[in-house]
Amino acid sequence: MVESKAEKTEVGREDAEANKENMEVDEPVADVPMKVFTVEILRLIKDMQLQHGLRHGDFQRYRGYCSRRVKRLRKTLNLPQGDRRHYKKRNVTLANLEKPDSDERFLHIPLMLAERTWSYAMQLRQESNTEPRKRFHLIEKLRKSCVYALQLQDLCASERCDARTKLEAEAYSAWIHGSLHFELALWKSAAENLKKAQVIYENLAQAMPEEEQTIYRAKVEELKPSLRYCAYNVGENASVNDLLEMRGQAGLLGNLSHLVAQTKAESMEAFQMTEWRGRSVTVRPEKVRLFLLSIQELGKSIEKAKDFPAKIEMLENVLLDCKDAIAAIKDEIKQDPKLRQPSAAETGGTGGLIGIQYLLAYMSYTRLKLTLERNLFLVAQAKLTLDDPNVAEKSQLTGGGKKTKPQDLSRLYEIILQNVTEMQQLGGMENDAAYQAEMETLSLSFRAFRCYYIAITLVAMKRWREAVAMYERSRKYANEASSSKTPCNDFDLRGELKQLVATIEGCKFSAHAYSVLEDDTADDTVLFGKSQKSSKPLYERLSHYKEDATLNSRNPNVIKLIPEMEPIPAKPLFFDLALNFVEFPSLDDKIEQKSTGKGATAGMSGFVKGLFGWGGGGASK
Repeated sequence: MVESKAEKTEVGREDAEANKENMEVDEPVADVPMKVFTVEILRLIKDMQLQHGLRHGDFQRYRGYCSRRVKRLRKTLNLPQGDRRHYKKRNVTLANLEKPDSDERFLHIPLMLAERTWSYAMQLRQESNTEPRKRFHLIEKLRKSCVYALQLQDLCASERCDARTKLEAEAYSAWIHGSLHFELALWKSAAENLKKAQVIYENLAQAMPEEEQTIYRAKVEELKPSLRYCAYNVGENASVNDLLEMRGQAGLLGNLSHLVAQTKAESMEAFQMTEWRGRSVTVRPEKVRLFLLSIQELGKSIEKAKDFPAKIEMLENVLLDCKDAIAAIKDEIKQDPKLRQPSAAETGGTGGLIGIQYLLAYMSYTRLKLTLERNLFLVAQAKLTLDDPNVAEKSQLTGGGKKTKPQDLSRLYEIILQNVTEMQQLGGMENDAAYQAEMETLSLSFRAFRCYYIAITLVAMKRWREAVAMYERSRKYANEASSSKTPCNDFDLRGELKQLVATIEGCKFSAHAYSVLEDDTADDTVLFGKSQKSSKPLYERLSHYKEDATLNSRNPNVIKLIPEMEPIPAKPLFFDLALNFVEFPSLDDKIEQKSTGKGATAGMSGFVKGLFGWGGGGASK
């Protein structure tokens, strides 16, 4: 049979993998202590099935891949079955696993053999729809698959494999046996084995980190239809759970709880857990773990700092470490496509974050929170030179800086509001109503402070009406933030907001009084004729009497000698459009007479030339 282009490409890729495996085995192995193997059986077979035909239900292609894989593994691990002339069966034994330089790929051989026979059985099931005799061959292949699955389970039961591998091997063997008994219509034993596999996968899902639970939960859902069909065919009052409990009393699942606990302990050692907003998340990258440990005592270290510049410098150093930790998370997501953002179908249409994506959101929030704290320390440092004149004079004498202006503080609060906006737009937190409410409260608080310092700036410019309006807006924002039912836990500004409202009340009345006083002063100037300068020349303000001292100077502002340019209407343009509509008299009669006269003259001259023989034409004739 001629191989297709896809199969040739697949074989070429497998050859490259085989060469890589050979290079790994040929490397010298030093004397190392006995290591424990971890084989993620379910994930391994699911990946191979999706990559080699089962995505489209092509069991024959997957069976061919399993055969080639077994051949490459035996060649790489130096476990051949005879030579070209003689066949000598060699199974993987515990002796192969107990060698100092042993490899976990020895466990892949019985796994691939079981998968090969299982895929052959599934191929025969498809063909048995038209050829019923192939069901006998199907059952024989499933029996052989059970033999290989038991061999894998025995190998994984050794001390060289961890608890997770033991559980996965036991669940895989139970599933294969349940499939065989299902085909044989042994409904009770089929239900027992399938339920056993389902229970193990459920416990594994609970023991694993969140990003690794999906594949086990999908397998549990895959087994439910078969279990319902078995329960229907059993037809007795005893349920499948009762059957499993009866067998469990005999010791079949006696060590399940122990193995699950051991798996969970190993998982907790390998992955550190952290909690954010009531949800635990697994921390995989080493840089992230170190960063989270380093910021646990950050608050105490900041309190011990002697001044604001030292606190700001400390936070900037922590921010650099935070950016490195975020980069490590992004690199891990980029290297493993399975850790990327899941689709809406996988998350049940909620659009929530799972696993490392939630960790990335938490680290991004931490970076923005630290940036916000740094900016608040900058604001506090600027307030020292704004509120206390003695500090400003001392700093100028020592060369430490100049006095802070109110507009500088308003710019700092504008930057802080940008940080809060980034927090609101954090990926994956758009649908969290409580989080968005907290960020909105935080935004209102900082808007109140920004409007307050804008009002102070307007007061310095003697723009009293605008200042009163900004004071009123600041008070409105402060009251809304103080009365909010969802304050931000990381930034509690309610005390400062109350103090701000009390300050605004006095400042607003002061600005309003200055505004009224300014209006009265302007009226008095008009009434009593006080000297006041004006930029308008005298001829433009003859109707208003004002004493202008500049009129008695050497350059009085009376009139502009060079008048300003004024726009005037341009000369109109005329276009003769009537010519297109004029009807001229006909001259056809005159044109005919002219043409008639020319014809007569030409005829007479021709007659005379012909009479006396003039002209070359007549001579030639």
